[in-house]
Amino acid sequence: MAKLSVNINKIATLRNARGGNVPNVVQVAIDVQKFGGQGITIHPRPDERHIRYQDARDLAAVVHTEYNIEGNPQRDFVDLVMAVSPTQVTLVPDAVDALTSNAGWDTVKHQVFLKKIIQDFQDRGIRTSLFVAPDVAMIEGAKDCGADRIELYTEDYAVAYVDDPAQAIAPYQTAAIRAHELGLGVNAGHDLSLTNIAYFKANMPYLDEVSIGHALICESLYLGLETVIERYLKALS
Repeated sequence: MAKLSVNINKIATLRNARGGNVPNVVQVAIDVQKFGGQGITIHPRPDERHIRYQDARDLAAVVHTEYNIEGNPQRDFVDLVMAVSPTQVTLVPDAVDALTSNAGWDTVKHQVFLKKIIQDFQDRGIRTSLFVAPDVAMIEGAKDCGADRIELYTEDYAVAYVDDPAQAIAPYQTAAIRAHELGLGVNAGHDLSLTNIAYFKANMPYLDEVSIGHALICESLYLGLETVIERYLKALS
Protein backbone atom coordinates (compact mmCIF):
# COMPACT_ATOMS: atom_id res chain seq x y z
CA MET A 1 0.00 0.00 0.00
CA ALA A 2 1.21 3.50 -0.83
CA LYS A 3 0.90 5.85 2.13
CA LEU A 4 -1.44 8.83 2.05
CA SER A 5 0.03 12.09 3.32
CA VAL A 6 -2.59 14.82 3.52
CA ASN A 7 -1.46 18.34 2.65
CA ILE A 8 -3.35 20.74 4.93
CA ASN A 9 -2.25 24.02 3.33
CA LYS A 10 -5.80 24.78 2.18
CA ILE A 11 -7.06 24.53 5.75
CA ALA A 12 -4.66 27.33 6.63
CA THR A 13 -5.79 29.31 3.57
CA LEU A 14 -9.37 29.19 4.83
CA ARG A 15 -8.32 30.16 8.34
CA ASN A 16 -6.24 33.08 7.11
CA ALA A 17 -9.07 34.40 4.93
CA ARG A 18 -11.06 35.31 8.04
CA GLY A 19 -8.40 35.67 10.70
CA GLY A 20 -8.55 33.98 14.05
CA ASN A 21 -8.06 30.25 14.36
CA VAL A 22 -11.04 28.65 12.60
CA PRO A 23 -10.55 26.14 11.14
CA ASN A 24 -7.82 25.06 13.53
CA VAL A 25 -4.88 23.67 11.58
CA VAL A 26 -3.55 21.63 14.48
CA GLN A 27 -6.95 20.06 15.19
CA VAL A 28 -7.39 19.17 11.52
CA ALA A 29 -4.03 17.39 11.56
CA ILE A 30 -5.14 15.43 14.62
CA ASP A 31 -8.41 14.51 12.89
CA VAL A 32 -6.74 13.53 9.61
CA GLN A 33 -4.62 11.02 11.50
CA LYS A 34 -7.63 9.79 13.48
CA PHE A 35 -9.44 9.19 10.20
CA GLY A 36 -6.57 7.06 8.89
CA GLY A 37 -4.26 9.52 7.16
CA GLN A 38 -0.74 8.17 7.29
CA GLY A 39 1.05 11.49 7.16
CA ILE A 40 0.68 15.25 7.29
CA THR A 41 2.25 17.48 4.65
CA ILE A 42 2.68 21.24 4.81
CA HIS A 43 4.30 23.64 2.39
CA PRO A 44 5.11 26.95 4.09
CA ARG A 45 6.03 29.77 1.72
CA PRO A 46 8.02 32.90 2.53
CA ASP A 47 4.91 35.13 2.58
CA GLU A 48 3.09 32.67 4.92
CA ARG A 49 -0.08 33.09 2.87
CA HIS A 50 -1.36 29.75 4.10
CA ILE A 51 0.76 27.62 6.43
CA ARG A 52 2.78 29.80 8.78
CA TYR A 53 6.18 28.93 10.18
CA GLN A 54 4.62 28.84 13.64
CA ASP A 55 2.11 26.26 12.36
CA ALA A 56 5.04 24.04 11.40
CA ARG A 57 6.35 24.23 14.95
CA ASP A 58 2.93 23.67 16.52
CA LEU A 59 2.19 20.65 14.34
CA ALA A 60 5.38 18.90 15.44
CA ALA A 61 3.76 18.21 18.80
CA VAL A 62 0.73 16.38 17.34
CA VAL A 63 1.89 14.62 14.16
CA HIS A 64 2.59 11.05 15.24
CA THR A 65 2.50 9.52 11.74
CA GLU A 66 4.85 10.97 9.10
CA TYR A 67 5.52 14.68 9.06
CA ASN A 68 6.55 16.05 5.66
CA ILE A 69 7.57 19.67 5.16
CA GLU A 70 7.88 20.90 1.58
CA GLY A 71 9.55 24.04 0.33
CA ASN A 72 12.32 25.90 -1.40
CA PRO A 73 15.51 25.52 0.66
CA GLN A 74 16.11 29.19 1.35
CA ARG A 75 17.80 30.05 4.63
CA ASP A 76 14.64 30.61 6.69
CA PHE A 77 13.12 27.37 5.41
CA VAL A 78 16.28 25.38 6.16
CA ASP A 79 16.41 26.82 9.68
CA LEU A 80 12.74 25.90 10.21
CA VAL A 81 13.21 22.31 9.09
CA MET A 82 16.30 21.90 11.25
CA ALA A 83 14.39 23.21 14.27
CA VAL A 84 11.27 21.08 13.69
CA SER A 85 13.09 17.93 12.51
CA PRO A 86 10.22 16.31 10.55
CA THR A 87 10.25 12.78 9.22
CA GLN A 88 10.81 14.05 5.69
CA VAL A 89 11.66 17.26 3.91
CA THR A 90 10.67 17.61 0.26
CA LEU A 91 12.69 20.22 -1.59
CA VAL A 92 10.70 22.12 -4.22
CA PRO A 93 12.15 24.83 -6.52
CA ASP A 94 9.30 27.30 -6.03
CA ALA A 95 9.74 30.88 -7.12
CA VAL A 96 8.87 33.29 -4.30
CA ASP A 97 5.74 34.45 -6.14
CA ALA A 98 4.62 31.00 -7.36
CA LEU A 99 0.90 30.36 -6.84
CA THR A 100 1.59 26.65 -6.53
CA SER A 101 4.41 24.25 -7.39
CA ASN A 102 4.85 24.22 -11.16
CA ALA A 103 8.18 22.56 -11.95
CA GLY A 104 10.66 20.03 -10.67
CA TRP A 105 14.34 20.48 -9.95
CA ASP A 106 17.06 20.45 -12.57
CA THR A 107 19.09 18.07 -10.45
CA VAL A 108 22.07 18.25 -12.79
CA LYS A 109 22.35 22.04 -12.90
CA HIS A 110 21.80 22.44 -9.15
CA GLN A 111 23.67 19.35 -7.98
CA VAL A 112 26.35 21.11 -5.91
CA PHE A 113 23.75 23.27 -4.14
CA LEU A 114 21.36 20.40 -3.45
CA LYS A 115 24.01 17.91 -2.39
CA LYS A 116 25.20 20.12 0.48
CA ILE A 117 21.67 20.85 1.76
CA ILE A 118 20.61 17.21 1.51
CA GLN A 119 23.64 16.12 3.50
CA ASP A 120 22.87 18.67 6.21
CA PHE A 121 19.31 17.37 6.54
CA GLN A 122 20.40 13.74 6.54
CA ASP A 123 22.97 14.48 9.24
CA ARG A 124 19.99 15.59 11.34
CA GLY A 125 18.20 12.29 10.57
CA ILE A 126 15.66 13.85 8.18
CA ARG A 127 14.72 11.84 5.09
CA THR A 128 15.10 14.05 2.04
CA SER A 129 13.09 13.97 -1.18
CA LEU A 130 13.49 16.02 -4.36
CA PHE A 131 10.49 17.20 -6.39
CA VAL A 132 11.22 16.22 -10.01
CA ALA A 133 9.55 15.72 -13.36
CA PRO A 134 9.32 12.11 -14.63
CA ASP A 135 12.60 12.53 -16.49
CA VAL A 136 15.21 9.78 -16.14
CA ALA A 137 18.09 12.26 -16.32
CA MET A 138 16.63 14.26 -13.43
CA ILE A 139 16.11 11.09 -11.40
CA GLU A 140 19.68 10.01 -11.97
CA GLY A 141 20.70 13.52 -10.95
CA ALA A 142 18.69 13.17 -7.74
CA LYS A 143 20.66 10.05 -6.93
CA ASP A 144 23.91 11.93 -7.55
CA CYS A 145 22.68 14.65 -5.17
CA GLY A 146 22.33 12.04 -2.44
CA ALA A 147 18.53 12.20 -2.08
CA ASP A 148 16.66 9.42 -0.30
CA ARG A 149 13.54 9.77 -2.43
CA ILE A 150 12.04 11.63 -5.33
CA GLU A 151 8.56 13.09 -5.51
CA LEU A 152 7.22 12.87 -9.04
CA TYR A 153 5.40 16.00 -10.18
CA THR A 154 2.09 14.60 -11.43
CA GLU A 155 0.30 17.57 -13.01
CA ASP A 156 1.04 16.27 -16.52
CA TYR A 157 -0.44 12.91 -15.56
CA ALA A 158 -3.60 14.52 -14.19
CA VAL A 159 -4.12 16.61 -17.33
CA ALA A 160 -3.47 13.78 -19.81
CA TYR A 161 -5.38 11.16 -17.80
CA VAL A 162 -8.71 12.52 -19.04
CA ASP A 163 -7.96 11.54 -22.64
CA ASP A 164 -5.56 8.60 -22.39
CA PRO A 165 -4.70 7.16 -18.97
CA ALA A 166 -2.16 4.66 -20.32
CA GLN A 167 -0.23 7.30 -22.21
CA ALA A 168 -0.48 9.69 -19.26
CA ILE A 169 1.12 7.29 -16.81
CA ALA A 170 3.79 5.80 -19.09
CA PRO A 171 6.60 8.27 -18.28
CA TYR A 172 5.87 7.91 -14.56
CA GLN A 173 6.21 4.14 -14.77
CA THR A 174 9.58 4.51 -16.48
CA ALA A 175 10.67 7.06 -13.89
CA ALA A 176 9.63 4.88 -10.95
CA ILE A 177 11.43 1.84 -12.32
CA ARG A 178 14.65 3.82 -12.80
CA ALA A 179 14.36 5.34 -9.33
CA HIS A 180 13.93 1.90 -7.81
CA GLU A 181 16.98 0.62 -9.71
CA LEU A 182 18.98 3.47 -8.17
CA GLY A 183 17.71 2.77 -4.66
CA LEU A 184 15.50 5.85 -4.45
CA GLY A 185 12.08 5.81 -2.83
CA VAL A 186 9.19 7.06 -4.97
CA ASN A 187 6.64 9.64 -3.84
CA ALA A 188 4.16 11.50 -6.03
CA GLY A 189 2.00 14.57 -5.84
CA HIS A 190 0.20 17.47 -7.52
CA ASP A 191 -3.33 17.34 -8.95
CA LEU A 192 -3.94 13.77 -7.85
CA SER A 193 -7.60 13.31 -6.96
CA LEU A 194 -10.29 10.69 -6.36
CA THR A 195 -10.85 10.77 -10.12
CA ASN A 196 -7.36 9.63 -11.09
CA ILE A 197 -5.70 8.16 -7.98
CA ALA A 198 -6.90 4.55 -8.28
CA TYR A 199 -5.56 4.16 -11.81
CA PHE A 200 -2.31 5.81 -10.80
CA LYS A 201 -1.77 3.48 -7.86
CA ALA A 202 -2.80 0.35 -9.78
CA ASN A 203 -0.32 1.05 -12.56
CA MET A 204 2.61 2.62 -10.72
CA PRO A 205 5.40 0.30 -9.57
CA TYR A 206 7.32 1.00 -6.37
CA LEU A 207 5.07 3.82 -5.18
CA ASP A 208 5.80 4.65 -1.53
CA GLU A 209 3.67 7.71 -0.83
CA VAL A 210 1.33 10.27 -2.34
CA SER A 211 0.84 13.79 -1.01
CA ILE A 212 -2.60 15.20 -1.77
CA GLY A 213 -4.03 18.51 -0.64
CA HIS A 214 -6.09 20.74 -2.91
CA ALA A 215 -8.30 18.06 -4.44
CA LEU A 216 -8.75 16.20 -1.15
CA ILE A 217 -9.89 19.32 0.69
CA CYS A 218 -12.24 20.32 -2.16
CA GLU A 219 -13.74 16.83 -2.26
CA SER A 220 -14.20 16.98 1.49
CA LEU A 221 -16.48 20.01 1.16
CA TYR A 222 -19.02 17.71 -0.46
CA LEU A 223 -18.30 14.33 1.11
CA GLY A 224 -16.68 15.09 4.46
CA LEU A 225 -13.04 14.71 5.43
CA GLU A 226 -13.38 11.28 7.03
CA THR A 227 -15.21 9.81 4.02
CA VAL A 228 -12.72 11.23 1.53
CA ILE A 229 -9.72 9.91 3.44
CA GLU A 230 -11.36 6.49 3.58
CA ARG A 231 -11.83 6.56 -0.20
CA TYR A 232 -8.21 7.49 -0.83
CA LEU A 233 -7.00 4.75 1.48
CA LYS A 234 -9.14 2.21 -0.36
CA ALA A 235 -7.79 3.37 -3.73
CA LEU A 236 -4.21 3.16 -2.47
CA SER A 237 -4.52 -0.27 -0.85
